[in-house]
Amino acid sequence: MSKNQKKISAIVVDDDKVIVRMLSERLHFCGVNIIGVGYNGKEAVELYQKLRPDVVFLDIMMPRFDGFYALQNIRLINNRAKILMVTAVLRSDIVERLSGIPSVEIVDKTFDFDDLLNAINRLLESPIDSMAFNSTENAIMSAVLRQSNVN
Repeated sequence: MSKNQKKISAIVVDDDKVIVRMLSERLHFCGVNIIGVGYNGKEAVELYQKLRPDVVFLDIMMPRFDGFYALQNIRLINNRAKILMVTAVLRSDIVERLSGIPSVEIVDKTFDFDDLLNAINRLLESPIDSMAFNSTENAIMSAVLRQSNVN
């Protein structure tokens, strides 16, 4: 990150605490300031209202208040909020429902971390710098995320 570049703030919301922790840690190492975490769509809306992050990492499938609930209500607060929807189940109906919505990206939870960084950079005007994570670290994170989705 250059000296003139503002550190990007984010919230991470997923019903799986392991994914929240891992994603938050990896993003932190890439220079993203994680200012809040949550575990359902209602918490996502409350966190967004209070903290106004630059980007929201939001799971789609969560019990009670899902990512669609959060997306809709965050957009009532700020219709230009930048949201990265993360899902273990990338079905065509989900892609269709989210396609064409400005400032929204979709990433499969089995992502390679570089794919996630590319999605973040598509959302932001001032892209973040990727840390030099090696392919082994990316493979380990992807395997843990896949395993977490099975359980």
